[in-house]
Parts: sequence; C-alpha cells; structure tokens
Amino acid sequence: MKPKITIFLLLILLLTPASFGQDINRNEPLKFLALGDSYTIGQSVPESKRWPVQLANILQAQGIATGEVRIIAQTGWRTDNLINAISNTTLKSDYNLVSLLIGVNNQYQGGSISTYSEEFEELLQTAIELAGNDKSNVMVVSIPDYAYTPFGNGSANISREIDQFNAVNKDITQRYGVAYHNITPISRRGLSEPELVASDGLHPSGEQYKLWAEKIAEELNISDDTALEEHHIHYSVNITNSYLIFNTPEVMDLKIYEISGKLVLHQKDLVPSLNHEINLTGLKTGVYILKLENNKMDSISEKFIVSEQ
Repeated sequence: MKPKITIFLLLILLLTPASFGQDINRNEPLKFLALGDSYTIGQSVPESKRWPVQLANILQAQGIATGEVRIIAQTGWRTDNLINAISNTTLKSDYNLVSLLIGVNNQYQGGSISTYSEEFEELLQTAIELAGNDKSNVMVVSIPDYAYTPFGNGSANISREIDQFNAVNKDITQRYGVAYHNITPISRRGLSEPELVASDGLHPSGEQYKLWAEKIAEELNISDDTALEEHHIHYSVNITNSYLIFNTPEVMDLKIYEISGKLVLHQKDLVPSLNHEINLTGLKTGVYILKLENNKMDSISEKFIVSEQ
C-alpha cells in the first residue's frame, strides 16, 4: 500500500486546544525534575532505561540541550513519602520540566482515595512551584496497571482500583490546567507482550519505558524563542505522491528523525531556491521529526506522520 504522509506545522500544534501541554523551549537548556516512586526511579532496569532519562535523550536528539535529570523517587513511596522527601531536599524553583507520577503504593497498601486526593493536589502544587510557577512546565503521568504483570496475574480488582486513583489524579491535574500523559494503556499490554515487563515480574521493562517516553515526547510542544523570520528562514512543505517537496532561500541541511531520536535521513547543503523532492516511501509507519538547519545553526522542526493509505 502507498504510504500516506501527513505534516503537522508547529504553529498548529501550539494552537490546538485539545489538551493542556508543556512548552519545551529549544533555545533553553532542559532542567528536568522527575518526582515519583519505583516507576520513576526505574526499579529493575538500568539507569539509562528509566523513562525520564529516555525522554531526555529523545529531546536531546531533537536539538534541545539537556543537562542532568534530577530524580526524587524511591520504590514503595506513597504520596506522603514523596511529600516528606521533597521537604527534606533543597531544590530551586527553576526547573523548566517537572513530572509527577505517584499513587500505586497508596493503592497497593490500601490507602484511602480521599487522602490520596489531598496529598496528590499538594504535590501538584509543589511541582508547579518548582517549575517557577509556570504550569506549562509541569506534567503528570498516569499510574500504570500492574495487574497486567505476572505479579498482578490479571486481577480485575487491581485494574478497577488503579482506574479509580487515576480518575482522581486526572481530575485534579485538569483543574490546574496541567498536561496529563496517559500511559496506562501501554502498561496493559504487559501480559500479552512479556518483553514489556522487567525481570522481577512486576515493574515495566526498559522497552516499556521507551514507549512511555516516545508517547510523552510526541505530546510535548517544542518551540523557539526567536521568530524564524529574524533568521531569514522561509520554507513551504507539500506532500505529493509520497514525496516531501519544499524550497528554501539559503543553503540548508535536512535531517529526519524517528520520534525515538534515531536519525533516518540526512541530506547536506541543499541548494537554495529549488524545489527539493525527498522520497519517503522507505519510511515505516510512525511519527517523525523533520529538521532544517542553515550554516548559522538556525533551525526549524516539524512533526509528520507516515501511515498506510
């Protein structure tokens, strides 16, 4: 079947009101603080496979300077444990990305929904403060469903309670106008796709965390401080018969990345004022990043989707 290529301009992404989102500025070094429990610290996987680390690597591949990812999380922590840990840690309120994923141990240890609701809201307020009171720099990640692991053994009761806790954190998150990333459906592939479960039979594997990171990266808004017109970069993109067609007023390099950050196509020194045709028929279905860059290192990026027609 012929691939169908769909281009989404960054301007459209930034203005789409379907969901709240955090704005990642390409011109600012990323300071990422991840708050949570075993799912954030990556129990049973190497440090490089933790989802916050994998997300930072994806963003770095998209041209965002990324420093150390700060993680405050421990296996077994409930909301109250995380509150206490943050209060005992010296943190500056200058992070431009703060994530919050907490609640599975409240559920597992039989904690009440009302207590979780109060403490989760307190944690979300703290996350916003640590992001310089900028809600667009904060995101909440849903609680995964460990019923879909050998340990959970397909328990319907676990899934029902996880849904109840997620309904609470989602409602609070949306009331505060903060981005919410629902990774729970990915976790529910664990029994049918055993490679998504870590060797301990309970926690996600590095491969599952990779899927989380890719999903979150797709949903982020990546912007530039400076208007492109100031750098004299102008372009147009059209799709005709599986070709990417565009023109530029200056010599530019073209790169196409998979959403995971893998470079799949690189063409250097494209001549200005010509219609360039890039054949995309060899790309598999999925989300890609198109990046154009001039010799001053000014760049523009767009997301596009390749799907079967």
